[in-house]
Amino acid sequence: MKMAAACSSCHNSGAEYPYPSHVCAPNFVTVKLSGREKYSVWKTQMLCLLESHDMLGFITPAAHNSFSGKEKAGDYSLWRRSDALVKGWILGSLSEHALMCVVIDTDTSDFYYTVKDVWDKLKIIYGPPGAPLITQHATGSDLEKEEEEITVEENSISEDTNLSKEEETDKRRKEADEMAKVHQSLYEAILSQSSGDINLILNEEKVKATDKITINGNTTLHVAVGTTKNMELIDHMLNLATKDKPQLDMRNSEGSTLLHVAAIVGNLDAAKILVEKNHDLLFAKDNEGHTPLARALSNMHTETCLYLLNHSTNIHDIEMDRLFDCTSGDELLVKAISSKDYHSALVLSKHYQNLHSDSVLMAIAQNFPQKLNIWDRTFYTCLLIFIFNNSSYYVVLFIMRHTLINFTNILLELILVISIFVAAMHFKLVKKGAQTRHDATYLSKSICNLIKDSKDSASHHYYYTDPVLEATRQNAYEVVVKIVSFFLNAIWSVNEDGHNIIQCAVINRSEKVYNLLYQMSEHKKIYRTTKDPFENNLLHLAARLAPTNKLNLISGVALQIQRELQWFKEVEGFVCPLNIIQKNSFGETPQMVFIREHKELVIEGEKWMKTTAESYTITTALITTIVFAAAITVPGGSNQETGIPIFTNKTAFKVFAVSDAISLFTSVTSLLMFFSILTTRFAEQDFLFKLPNRLIIGLATLFVSTTAMIIAFGAALFLVFGQSFSWILVPIGALSFLPITSFVTLQFPLITELMSSTYGRSIFGKKRGDPFY
Repeated sequence: MKMAAACSSCHNSGAEYPYPSHVCAPNFVTVKLSGREKYSVWKTQMLCLLESHDMLGFITPAAHNSFSGKEKAGDYSLWRRSDALVKGWILGSLSEHALMCVVIDTDTSDFYYTVKDVWDKLKIIYGPPGAPLITQHATGSDLEKEEEEITVEENSISEDTNLSKEEETDKRRKEADEMAKVHQSLYEAILSQSSGDINLILNEEKVKATDKITINGNTTLHVAVGTTKNMELIDHMLNLATKDKPQLDMRNSEGSTLLHVAAIVGNLDAAKILVEKNHDLLFAKDNEGHTPLARALSNMHTETCLYLLNHSTNIHDIEMDRLFDCTSGDELLVKAISSKDYHSALVLSKHYQNLHSDSVLMAIAQNFPQKLNIWDRTFYTCLLIFIFNNSSYYVVLFIMRHTLINFTNILLELILVISIFVAAMHFKLVKKGAQTRHDATYLSKSICNLIKDSKDSASHHYYYTDPVLEATRQNAYEVVVKIVSFFLNAIWSVNEDGHNIIQCAVINRSEKVYNLLYQMSEHKKIYRTTKDPFENNLLHLAARLAPTNKLNLISGVALQIQRELQWFKEVEGFVCPLNIIQKNSFGETPQMVFIREHKELVIEGEKWMKTTAESYTITTALITTIVFAAAITVPGGSNQETGIPIFTNKTAFKVFAVSDAISLFTSVTSLLMFFSILTTRFAEQDFLFKLPNRLIIGLATLFVSTTAMIIAFGAALFLVFGQSFSWILVPIGALSFLPITSFVTLQFPLITELMSSTYGRSIFGKKRGDPFY
């Protein structure tokens, strides 16, 4: 066919170029190229399409040399039309991300990029590492083996030389191996920051600072910026590179410039040098469309981020305006917030005149920092007073110096210094947390104010509806309060299931948002009778099983059921009495919903309770046996005539007797409590008070029993050996703390959590100062 010959060179005078515009390319190429793992399949399908329509010649090296001039206007027009058709086939078979990578990197206003340019670019990005480009007219074997492309190139070279094919191949392989060794040596020299070795390799001119030395397209400078902070070395290499590429715009296969790499690794000094040499690098985008500033934000490098931000805003041009005035501008804020870098986000937000979506407010709702707990708040306040009040410190030292002996004085001073150091480190963390929370609060206020001032009031709901519901789900009541304070109608926001804020708070067990009911005016009465589209009232929603992520915050299945019952009882006390027996559209009352939803959890709770009780029963029974045996075989024996113990008048014996009795009585009590748990019927309501009470009493008495047993054992040892070896009291006392400390460390958290959940302050009804609505 005449077309085949034409394709071999991509142009012949007067030749007709194939133009099968009727072909439906997606019928041939069914796999969209979206990543390296799909490249092989995509390439095979694309080569089949091109070869079947005599278009394979458009992706050969000859395509680069085609029509360098336009002296043959007719042929050039036909060739370019066919080239554009093939290019359209390829571009149409790419994913959106792959298409952006190719177009952004290849398309320029003063250069017509051919299908060969697109093909080579895709091979660099998605092809196998180190794979060669197609270098000659492809044959049928190209569909099966990539290695044939190398052979074709070698054949074409051997025609112009006197070397045999084998000699030429061997020569090329040796050159490639030698160059690979040079690249490896250069890479290792950069990692070791050996300036002498780097200069020696670069001065040989086998490789330049701008040459790519890794399989992902990193140049020597990319590696240097990403692995070393030796600024003299980097500056020297940059000076070498500017001789050939003054703009320093070299990129790796990911489209990252040198400034992108500096931003990713947080190399602030390198970023400063690069920005000074080329300000345009600030606005360069990689294959994913991210600027260096975006990369610094996403990798949580605050100092580098602030530097790039400061220099970006000091340049007044179109690129700077686009940085903050498009959807990518919103993404910058989202990256900062998602990285918990609220300080950078706060600085960044001051440059915005507009927002294009709810993504920024949504990011705040999803990542709002938790409030400091009561211990951290108390510690923060006390340490502020102590550390910054130097007089208190010197008063303590003065008293110590005048009332204690020198050795004790030195020891206590050392302990005090260490304590202050540890406290200061913890203070730093607490202070950082407090500052982060302050910045987040101020940022949420700033963003709400920006939306309110820059958007028409009729469109406000597009920006706050999803964020306020997400904040409710995350239990970020501060964000809910802030949004409602700016947009009053946000209180009536509903999700896709028709649930409002309070209903979502109940479903997601967000007690802080639910407690806003206690700050409401008479509006809260609306929620007492409100129903969702399925006729579920608020109690029906409380009867549902809590989300898994909320249940996992509570240790122990029994405590999870208890928390679920507490929610149910709380909402039951809020809704109208009629709602307690109302049925939803499925004919279920709230109690029926609770039983159905929590059936599996109750079974797991029963297993947990029984396993726990059985484990402690064994321990308690063992202690009971030991202390009972000790009670009837007192240390030292008894008087044979009177039966009175020999050590009756010894203080240590009295300690032994009292401790042993306490241990026996408490261990028996503990044993009975654990037995009562094993015989319980395990109804849902039992997990609210009955079972937790028994477990608390059992664990508390077990702790007392264990402690008393250790004291009794220590007193017995002292009675037997203490008369002759008085020093034995020291190791006995020291070792006695080991089992007691172990018990407290391992078991006391469970007791504390049980007591806090059962007897502590309720999580509900915590009213704050300001009215909510």
